[in-house]
Amino acid sequence: MEKTHTTRSQALGIEGAMARWYARQRGSAPQVAAVRRYAAQLAASLPGGAAVLEVAPGPGYLAVEMARLGFEVTGLDMSHTFVEIASERARRAGVSVRIEQGDAADLPFDDASFDLVVCQAAFKNFGRPVRAMNEMHRVLRDGGTAVIHDLNRDASGADIGEEVRRMELNRLNSVLTRVPLTMLKGRAYSRAQFEHLAAESAFRTCDVRADGITLEVRLTKPA
Repeated sequence: MEKTHTTRSQALGIEGAMARWYARQRGSAPQVAAVRRYAAQLAASLPGGAAVLEVAPGPGYLAVEMARLGFEVTGLDMSHTFVEIASERARRAGVSVRIEQGDAADLPFDDASFDLVVCQAAFKNFGRPVRAMNEMHRVLRDGGTAVIHDLNRDASGADIGEEVRRMELNRLNSVLTRVPLTMLKGRAYSRAQFEHLAAESAFRTCDVRADGITLEVRLTKPA
């Protein structure tokens, strides 16, 4: 059985200047366009006015786009800096997004509060991944889905290079982005590891799809 990182003691957060640098790098035109497409994709399976929770929204790009589509959006992030950045982004966009600070393994929300839980590029940093999945399951309404979108442990160097190229960053920021992506791949999960984590969680099963350097994991709470 592959190691699933369940021995991590705590979640990892990004604060201060590093968080602000990351927020700027995620704001290139191709990346913002990709976020809008992804928001539309998620919206296609949701009823109008659905309640959406984004776990670890970071700079808040997806949360803002989901709110623009008319959903009731809540975000929860470990980073105080990202809470500030995402809240300000929502304010400037003129949409209502509730952003709170907290731990994915201890969500401060009632049972059955959301139709969709989404988590992008953060799950690999969670200290208690199975507990985080269980919390997603708890706050989902019956029939709801949790979508985890994260780095694929099995991604190749060529995959990472192509992903960075598509971001259209300058040369320095391309290097500064590729290096940590390569390092973070060692923390990420493979398809088999996600399947093992899901089997240990209240979801019991999941659907995993690979796309470039990422894996999309869908976990559904039975109706």
